Amino acid sequence: MPDETEPGIVALHLKRYEFARPYCVGKHVLDAGCGVGYGSAFLSGAARSVVGVDVSADAIEYARARYGDRNVEFAVGDLQQLEREDAEFDAIVAFEVIEHLPHPERFVAEARRVLKPDGVLVVSTPRSDGTHDRPENPFHEREFTPDEFERLLRASFGQVDVYGQRRTQTARHRALQRLDVLGLRRRLPFLRRASRLVTGTAAMDAVSSDGVVISPDGVDEATELIAVCRP
Repeated sequence: MPDETEPGIVALHLKRYEFARPYCVGKHVLDAGCGVGYGSAFLSGAARSVVGVDVSADAIEYARARYGDRNVEFAVGDLQQLEREDAEFDAIVAFEVIEHLPHPERFVAEARRVLKPDGVLVVSTPRSDGTHDRPENPFHEREFTPDEFERLLRASFGQVDVYGQRRTQTARHRALQRLDVLGLRRRLPFLRRASRLVTGTAAMDAVSSDGVVISPDGVDEATELIAVCRP
């Protein structure tokens, strides 16, 4: 919920919606795994219409009350078995979703089914250094390396272009992250303030969209992977 989350975290999530927005101009869009709906509302400013779907009834209830509008609707649904028509959508976005699904390949196949022949899927997931069927995050079913992510998507899509998302950081900041194996900067606010002055990189609570980069370069150093997929 943006109102209850530090601005830097919100910026990281909204950056993906900013990246996807040009693909949604004037289109009928599915926001798969929409959560409380702030991203759907953001896309609705450019799209012809947006449908937000999420498995959480509580999230959808909040989304309808907070973000429902003339060209935005929300529905409870299982992304692995979408109750939507074939070739219904011009564009689909699915951000930080597939790692939560027991069968992500089913969602990818469903996305292809409900997407028009000339449509586009924009999907993201955290980047993993290795295969993780039992991730540290208890809410994740599986995490993907860049190669695994691309292979999953190519099973249903003919064209897959992979990008990496990361914060803009100075070399000094990256070096400090590697040295801080105990995570002291996260636990001690005065160290966060001091490291910001020393490294020249904004602290997470001060990160804006301008401080986040999505690029095809540096995928192996990215924190999140984003793919643009076409049939």
